Amino acid sequence: MSQSLLKAVKILDCFNGKRDLSLIDLVKLSGLPKTTVFRLVSSLEEAGLLVKIKRSGHDVKYRMGLKLLELGNNVSEQLEYKKIALPYMRKINKQLNELVYLSVIEGNEAVYIEQINSTKPVRLVIKVGRRSPLYAGSAPKLLLAYMDWDYIENYLEDLEMEKFTNNTIDDKHKLKEEIRTIRKRGYSISKSERFEETMGFSYPVRDFSGKVISSLGVTIPAADYSKDWEIVILENIREAAEQISKELGYVKHVHS
Repeated sequence: MSQSLLKAVKILDCFNGKRDLSLIDLVKLSGLPKTTVFRLVSSLEEAGLLVKIKRSGHDVKYRMGLKLLELGNNVSEQLEYKKIALPYMRKINKQLNELVYLSVIEGNEAVYIEQINSTKPVRLVIKVGRRSPLYAGSAPKLLLAYMDWDYIENYLEDLEMEKFTNNTIDDKHKLKEEIRTIRKRGYSISKSERFEETMGFSYPVRDFSGKVISSLGVTIPAADYSKDWEIVILENIREAAEQISKELGYVKHVHS
């Protein structure tokens, strides 16, 4: 890890139990050289992690910025919706006996943060923490589809699309069409795009503001697929995703 980052964290740690600190206070508490503290405090202030409180020319102190509260809320929210989602995931798994998972965007990848395996002899196992590109698979595509178009355009600009299977989308124009389709119908389907002989189905989980924060998905062996089974799977995921979103404070508005 970067030494500068470690030192910056050390400065933030100085505020544990303390509201306002001067630069001299931070030098004493951190044990870092004065020039290092001055430089890092300036960077932390610019990032919104510290706020300068200037009472007079000689009375300047710093306190922790609201950006830290925002970051803390993001972590808390992720832990909270994972906790909320788990009972619904267990219910889907019990009813369908299929692999159920929850994934989020981190950087330019989808990350699987929770999963419950099926008990079938032939099954796909997704490990928690596994990463996947955003253009292949039902959950990654859904997460990408609900980002704003500026993000999508930037993501696509330098994207090199690897062909994982014959069904992997490797054309950016086709991927944009798929994104529009997902947005229009409200869910995502993958037919052996990331792994051969598998099918995936995903619905969005929203927070109180309506922002899509996660994807709730189910993957089945392609050999088990039927249109009737697809309808059952999608209905189970949709109901669960809506209930999780509701518990997170999302209110669905019906337009007349």
